[in-house]
Amino acid sequence: MTRSTPRSLPLLGLLALVPAAFAQPPAEGGLSAALTRAAPEADPGMLTLAARSLECAQRLHPEQSRPERLAVIDYSLPSTEPRMWVFDLAERRLMLVDYVAHGQGSGDNRTTAFSNRPGSHQSSIGMFRTSETYVGKNGYSLRLDGLEPGFNDRARERAIVMHGAPYVSQGTIRQMGRLGRSWGCPAVRPDIARTLIDDIKGGQYLFAYYPDPKWLHASHLFSCPATNAPAQPVARGGAGNATARSAR
Repeated sequence: MTRSTPRSLPLLGLLALVPAAFAQPPAEGGLSAALTRAAPEADPGMLTLAARSLECAQRLHPEQSRPERLAVIDYSLPSTEPRMWVFDLAERRLMLVDYVAHGQGSGDNRTTAFSNRPGSHQSSIGMFRTSETYVGKNGYSLRLDGLEPGFNDRARERAIVMHGAPYVSQGTIRQMGRLGRSWGCPAVRPDIARTLIDDIKGGQYLFAYYPDPKWLHASHLFSCPATNAPAQPVARGGAGNATARSAR
């Protein structure tokens, strides 16, 4: 189990916690800068780490097809705020900003703990690759494979999946002062679940963030040397101004 106390850190503070070879400011024309332009309300330090982690995962797994989508979750924000961003990597634009629930073992409105352990009912942090879809007790769902040993690599074993849930709603926030909670899954609003899952299924990436010093220091995806360009070049496009509550 990982317990974390800091809610947010400035970019330079975050980079000071990752290995030295990785702790360089983002290149102006790189992916992290593009994500920050597309989602200026999101934590730029988080987006920098998401971009660099994605680029490292691509370099370590060149056999994987080039991703078209990246979802980013900021678990340092309360569940009452939209804290999930979905990006189109080819066009470098924002597709979606919306709510996402965390595990009941991770906290109430704010997360305080994360785990890779079965039965913990806690969320996991780090980079995931999306996989196949299926229909289960929570309806149309998306399996996730964690890429970070010790932090999220037991996600499939734990049945950590993306699915829709009725407790992810503004009505629940008004009634309870927070979203409902899952058993560790990143649950989303039912009315966007199918479209969102179809957008990010089959080899796309999901980055779940919290400024946990242990993870920032130990993640192997934070040990690739930084480069001035993404490992997989993508077309330059408009940043977009999407702050929609739907996936299109």
